[in-house]
Amino acid sequence: MPSMNCSSEENPGVRIKEIGSFFAGGRRVTLTDQPVQQVQVARNAPARTVDMNGDYITGQCYVQYLRQVAPAFDAPLMFWHGGGMTGAMWETTPDGRPGWHSYFLNAGFDTFICDAVERGRASWSPYPQIYKEGPVFRTLNDVWNMFRFGPADTYAPEVAEQHPFDGVRFPMSDLDTFGAQFVPRWVTHADITLDAYYQALQQVGPVWLIAHSQGGNLALEAVATHPEFFRGVVIIEPASVPPVTGRAAQVPHLFIWGDNVEEFAIWKVYRSATNGYVDQLQAEGCAAKILDLPASGITGNTHAMMMDDNSDQIASMVLEWMSETGRILGSDR
Repeated sequence: MPSMNCSSEENPGVRIKEIGSFFAGGRRVTLTDQPVQQVQVARNAPARTVDMNGDYITGQCYVQYLRQVAPAFDAPLMFWHGGGMTGAMWETTPDGRPGWHSYFLNAGFDTFICDAVERGRASWSPYPQIYKEGPVFRTLNDVWNMFRFGPADTYAPEVAEQHPFDGVRFPMSDLDTFGAQFVPRWVTHADITLDAYYQALQQVGPVWLIAHSQGGNLALEAVATHPEFFRGVVIIEPASVPPVTGRAAQVPHLFIWGDNVEEFAIWKVYRSATNGYVDQLQAEGCAAKILDLPASGITGNTHAMMMDDNSDQIASMVLEWMSETGRILGSDR
């Protein structure tokens, strides 16, 4: 395996060779016995026949990629988003700063941003005809708690009435902008999402992977099952961990945690489970590391640390870990 190098001499600037996208996974499903309707589908036009009987493609993910003329790294970087979100979370922060996608692209990676099954540009399927239940939706109230912006149940619609944690790094005045990117989520689609991600990885891998929250849990399952797809994984505050590590010890892991975890019962559960999982990985010889930001003297980070006002600082720590890990892997060749 070649060593990783992102020096300015070898990567003086981003020169894009190709911008594109593809869909991975999916299967054909045929619907029958659906009512035929007369629907006005366009403004100022008469109603026309809408017949939902026929063939559908369902269960695919969407992947957007940017390939550089001279990437500085030995493998591309893929991003998996969290629950109720899409790949947009990596692109631009709510207050308009360049996101992690730009940071790592400028560092020299070819990049692949995914929208999971039923998210964003991956599209939906009819329910209950194909998806057997309806989606759940994320409110700003829920995000206030789950993303640890402030003490539990203290959300207020007006910024002046909000009381976030002291020193919180998220741009609270842009909370509504953050809320604009939330999308429906179907909570029973982990298996079909992983199947689609595996198809994407077969086309792209091996990759370095950064995954957030629900995406972090899916990433851990993927690494445990298919370590050959990964050079290393960065798991940001996973919402849960698999029951067993499988073959994951073959792949370096970096887990990152922000602040105020102890203020929320559910996050204490998630963190405790992750600590046990890391202990198991390390016992199996895995190069697994926890980056506890508060313990490192970096305070105020939320569950959306890639959007917090010090997001570049955290990205630089991730890049340092990936670079060092890549050099070690290269020396083991």
